[in-house]
Amino acid sequence: MSSTQPPHSAVGDAPEQSVLESELAVLLVESLNLEIAPSEIVPTAPLYGEGLGLDSIDILEVALEVSRKYGFQLRSDDERNQQIFQSLRSLATHVAQNRGDS
Repeated sequence: MSSTQPPHSAVGDAPEQSVLESELAVLLVESLNLEIAPSEIVPTAPLYGEGLGLDSIDILEVALEVSRKYGFQLRSDDERNQQIFQSLRSLATHVAQNRGDS
């Protein structure tokens, strides 16, 4: 049974979230049922492991939701996935560069 409460290093005083980071934080919290306010997610904290504490199944769910919301595919075989999903900020950067609404 995995905990949905992230480690302390993923919350607290941190750089402010951009508008897109805030949108993605809401997406993360809602799609994964995290017990944290979206505004508490540190944009530069790791999404995996010690940061937000997500695992590979969580990342797949987030990729699906991002694909639905922003109109582009995040592929499981993309060699950049580790970089893309490094943090909320890196995910937001990738979404900004690839979303279909531009």
